[in-house]
Amino acid sequence: MDRLECHWCHAQNPTDATSCQQCGAPLDKAAVVSDSGWREAPRLRDMAKFQFSNSTCQVEGELVPVAEIDLSPGDGVIFEHHTMLWKDESLPLAVYPLGGGLKRSLGGMPYVVTQAGGPGRIAFSRDAPGEMVTLVLHPGTELDVREHAFLAASHSVRYSFERIKGLANVVHGGSGMYLDRFVTAGEPGIVLLHGCGNVFERTLGAGEKIMVEPGGYLYKDSSVGMQSVQLNLRTGLFHKGMYVAEMTGPGRVGIQSMYHHYASE
Repeated sequence: MDRLECHWCHAQNPTDATSCQQCGAPLDKAAVVSDSGWREAPRLRDMAKFQFSNSTCQVEGELVPVAEIDLSPGDGVIFEHHTMLWKDESLPLAVYPLGGGLKRSLGGMPYVVTQAGGPGRIAFSRDAPGEMVTLVLHPGTELDVREHAFLAASHSVRYSFERIKGLANVVHGGSGMYLDRFVTAGEPGIVLLHGCGNVFERTLGAGEKIMVEPGGYLYKDSSVGMQSVQLNLRTGLFHKGMYVAEMTGPGRVGIQSMYHHYASE
């Protein structure tokens, strides 16, 4: 039986489907890739719908997209509490068990991560224009996401956080960059991200390196190394330091085109 493969998550779909059933990406549009290898994240159509476990997610709007999730019994999501837009009155919420609360607060990350369990509906959005990106995590996947970028993750995804010490002088004036880490074990899961502006992805080969403005970094496979590198720009007796994030493959790197520029004096 003929099937349509999604160019974003590579899921197999019925030939009459217009959007991927696992990530919502349009199936009637080819992947757009620049000469340097960056591919555009698929712009999810208004009211596109996809499924995870026994639940569904529908994308509403385009400029500031909303993820409306209809949770089935036994399914759940985790999220930063301020990303919730609305929920059914009967849908229960609880605190997601997470250690290192003081470290998270010092790093500028939410002290509390929330979880919701079905049945019921709940919707999420970020207060910024941009794109919603659905990343399907196959079993055994580890994904690192910049802080304050994830909308929600399915219940099968284990959540923690990591600190990148090398970016201390760039992001938080000494506390470093904190990354949300999402890990799947024996079953797949999904992570919904909000990227400011447009989102692009590139897959690095083993040992391949690129330099990224720290504010433009959105996500990476945990196999991709990241460290801070200072570039010295000299004009006569004067010099200017410029910090960049050096990414080393193998693995995927995602960037966003709208970001806060972290200048260094």
